[in-house]
Amino acid sequence: MERLKKIGTLPKLASNEIEYSKIGIGFEKLDRDVFDPEKAYDKVAAIGVKKVRIQSGWLKTERERGVYDFEWLDKIVDNLRSRGMEPWICLCYGNPLYTDFAAKIFGAVKCPPMGDDARQGWVNYVTAITEHFKGRVEFWEIWNEPELGWKHYFEETKADYDMTQNAREYAQFAIDTSKAIKAVDPDAKVVGFALAHTRAPYFVNTALRAGLGDYIDYISFHLYSAADWQREDIIRALRSLVDMYNPKIGLIQGEGGAQSRSDGNGAVKGFAWTPEKQMKILLRTLVTDLHSGVEFTSYFSTMDMIEALYGVVGDKSTYLDFGYFGVLGADFDEDGVATGEYKPKPSYYALQTLATLFKGNVKPANIPYYRAYNPSRRINATEEDEQAKIYGFELDDGSHALVYWNATPVLTTTYEGTISFALCGQKPEDIKLCDLRNGDIYTLREDMLEDAGEDIVRLKNLPLLDAPLAILMK
Repeated sequence: MERLKKIGTLPKLASNEIEYSKIGIGFEKLDRDVFDPEKAYDKVAAIGVKKVRIQSGWLKTERERGVYDFEWLDKIVDNLRSRGMEPWICLCYGNPLYTDFAAKIFGAVKCPPMGDDARQGWVNYVTAITEHFKGRVEFWEIWNEPELGWKHYFEETKADYDMTQNAREYAQFAIDTSKAIKAVDPDAKVVGFALAHTRAPYFVNTALRAGLGDYIDYISFHLYSAADWQREDIIRALRSLVDMYNPKIGLIQGEGGAQSRSDGNGAVKGFAWTPEKQMKILLRTLVTDLHSGVEFTSYFSTMDMIEALYGVVGDKSTYLDFGYFGVLGADFDEDGVATGEYKPKPSYYALQTLATLFKGNVKPANIPYYRAYNPSRRINATEEDEQAKIYGFELDDGSHALVYWNATPVLTTTYEGTISFALCGQKPEDIKLCDLRNGDIYTLREDMLEDAGEDIVRLKNLPLLDAPLAILMK
């Protein structure tokens, strides 16, 4: 980037300055009190995200049968809304009032209500929470990652796991839940599955065959992977499967991200993560999601926090499993609660840039460009057919962006090279380059920008990194 002339930085917009966006973030696990939201509200609002995923906490809300205390959740919903964000709620997890086994599990995670009494208790709870938040919450997601064991992990061994039966059970559970939501708020948007990627196509296929596709508006999926170059095809495959049953169902990427340390727990744990690699994956995956046509995409997550997926009540060691997915870093106290100043990481500033540039109704666009393969002094060679990802977008103001990067493996390589294009229908004076890592905007040097006539512009030896850059144009 040192070869370019910096002319400014993209002004960062807060959430209340953005009317609509397809970019969101996770604000999960407050049902388990794993961080202090009061210290995070202003910082997450400054990113400019709109959709914020939270979890409903049946256990925390209903501690006496039929008595619902939404005060804790009211504070979260109202604080987010007052700062211009739009909370959407994942309805989860279990409740020991109705499922004895749930009393043993920290947060009653992955303890679905089984049996008639428990299912009626769940429907009553869903009815109550929908009534309470009608007009404040539009999107309701039914459970979290059910295909990773619809019955609880501790009860069901791999040998006992019956994916077909579990998918059918989840389908009926989700149908009953959707009916309860729509009975209260016909305009509510019902989101099914919250899929983890493992076994997802088979689980989805069985559940949709059981009739679930007639009762949901969206399917959400979670996609954690360092092999982000496969992401577009994974989304395409899911889209194709859903279209077989109901093409009106939209897709939401509800969880995906990377850690900033290699010693974290949870998804993609043990990989050689650093803050810089986390930032690159954030940009690469969210750009891919937006180009793949999702309704919106949500980065996981706002905070570093405990994973708390397999915790046993009374055994603190089972849930002090720290994850470092946050765009805000934290320290932890002896109970695993995130403490300290909640400091922004490089991923925070990258997400800020993306949220501002891609505000509004950003759409994939076919931009007429051609790859050129020029000699490059920078790399002392002729440019080759790198593993370049190149995506065109129409921005909210009608201008366009061509976002590109070299999709080399983030965990094992750091790449810096050059790339050349010919753009049709453009003029040299309209071309700028934006570094999505921080929002810096550059003009190109004269020897990198050639007017070829007939509204064709040649771009020679532009920087090519393993993090996305955006050519901005009319």
